[in-house]
Amino acid sequence: MSQMLQIFIFLPLLGFIAATLVPHKKEGVLAGIALAVLGIQSLGILSFISYWAYLGTPILDYKQWVLYKNPHFEFFTNYYFDQVSAVFAAMGAILTFLVVVFSKYYMHREQGFKRFFVTLLAFYFGYNLIVFSGNFETLFIGWEILGITSFLLIGFYRDRYLPVKNGIKVLSFYRLGDICLILAMWMSHHLWHKNITFFELTQAEAVLKLFQEHYFEATFIALMIVIAAAIKSAQLPFFTWLPRAMEGPTSSSAIFYGSLSVHIGVFLLLRTYPFWGDQWWIKGIIIAIGLITSILAMLIARVQSSVKTQIAYASITQIGLMFIEVALGFEVLALFHFAGNAFLRTYQLLVSPSVLSYLIHDMFFNFKPRPTQVERPFWTKLRHGIYVLSIKEWNFDYQLSKFLWYPFKRFGTGVILLSKKGGLLLWLVLLLGAGAAYAFKAQVSGQTQNYLAIILAAIALTMVLKAFAERENALHAWQIALLSQLFTILSIVWNAPVEMKQILLYLSGTLIAAAVGYFALKRVRTLEGEVELNHYHGHSYEHPGMALLFLLSCLGLGGFPITPTFIAIDLMFTHISAHQIVLVFLIALNFLFLELTFLRMYTRIFLGQHQKAYHPIAFKSS
Repeated sequence: MSQMLQIFIFLPLLGFIAATLVPHKKEGVLAGIALAVLGIQSLGILSFISYWAYLGTPILDYKQWVLYKNPHFEFFTNYYFDQVSAVFAAMGAILTFLVVVFSKYYMHREQGFKRFFVTLLAFYFGYNLIVFSGNFETLFIGWEILGITSFLLIGFYRDRYLPVKNGIKVLSFYRLGDICLILAMWMSHHLWHKNITFFELTQAEAVLKLFQEHYFEATFIALMIVIAAAIKSAQLPFFTWLPRAMEGPTSSSAIFYGSLSVHIGVFLLLRTYPFWGDQWWIKGIIIAIGLITSILAMLIARVQSSVKTQIAYASITQIGLMFIEVALGFEVLALFHFAGNAFLRTYQLLVSPSVLSYLIHDMFFNFKPRPTQVERPFWTKLRHGIYVLSIKEWNFDYQLSKFLWYPFKRFGTGVILLSKKGGLLLWLVLLLGAGAAYAFKAQVSGQTQNYLAIILAAIALTMVLKAFAERENALHAWQIALLSQLFTILSIVWNAPVEMKQILLYLSGTLIAAAVGYFALKRVRTLEGEVELNHYHGHSYEHPGMALLFLLSCLGLGGFPITPTFIAIDLMFTHISAHQIVLVFLIALNFLFLELTFLRMYTRIFLGQHQKAYHPIAFKSS
């Protein structure tokens, strides 16, 4: 039975590959591929679950491919199936199939018809990787795919300002969740000294012993899991990204932010519950997050004028309650709640355009003003204050931007030494000097080596932030970001012995992607005259091939699982010991802003309204 899980995972991947080979004008063929894949998948999963239930619902744990192995570390994919996987897999297959049927007609004659179905199949492949994952590494591959497909579908209407802007905003939160998951994986490697599987987490005695003997490490892992789950499921204080994600097509909003993707945080908590389930204070944090989120999201949903925003906050409210149910150990109730909420939100989003027109028509003919009531001043002021705060979403979006992202932008803008080519040359000389000094590493004390590793990591982060804040030359920002990665590698090398093949594994994907991206930028500059980052250029209109090439290079450099760099990043973190908190956070922030830097460059150069006047100018919002 375990072998069947591979079919359910890779069938959508085959559909994705087939759809990419079909011309964009062949709408019937594209929709037919998606319907065939999802139809077979739905029937197969439902039959598999029925047979699995007939056998007594045994837990399936299957180790598949070992992608990298050395005496100290093993990177392998692992599949796992239990009742949580069964519910999420069944819901995913049924709802995605229904949305594909709807989208066949809803997206008819859309310019991005092929792009929509290809991205949807990629999303479903990533979703299945998460649902059937048996370890953090396998889950993280699917987690990354969900993030990038979400970004692409939010910015589906690429000629409009707000979809593109909100796409990068949502991706920034997703990337923060990615880093939290990477840190959880990093600490779990030090805690177990191996690649831990979810089946091993169910061993209650061993897990309890680990918490008693390594309380700090285990607590760190649990907190990172909670933060990653809160971000992915739009819980406090990160819930403001969900309504911004509704800028995509209605059908993608339904499958992503109404039913499946937004519940992945709940799935992560359910999957890791055996690990943190005995820690009452972690349960308390999750309950507090869920309760406060539910109350605030309910108040916000009641005053929103947009039907999509109302549904988004209503879904956030229910997911907050699911967080509480999971923390209290009500797994079955949480699964039923997920199924009901997913079906309801998908239906509401798909019919929302029609229902909205009916309500407006009914209100026009049957509106009755609220009867005048004598109210007490205190309660009136309180109600009005809550109303105003709810309209403003309790200012969470502004506060997150002000205290979470703007400090990094201001810091990057203030770095003067990297503003000119001479400054870049200075840092290159410093890099060569630190590399040459490595030959005398044996004569340097261990503490000095650790301090030097922190300094090099800080320099790398400074360079990434400078590239992130760059508003002028895209080629200059590209060079700064690439040079920062060499400082990152040097930092890891100074911190601990690293095998040369691990460095080559990292560079094998990075250098190729860097060269391809640089070529794309140079080509666009040759054709269009400039590649500044102070506004959106929309060059995907006239250069779709270059846009795709540059996107792939950005994903490769950011550690997306399409190059060996993805495995190498995990390996690099294993060379940072569990007590080196400063170093690991510097490296983590480096990778956080690295992907944001590259994808921000992609959006600025290739997305948005085209700078040439002979192209039609779309509305700002969809």
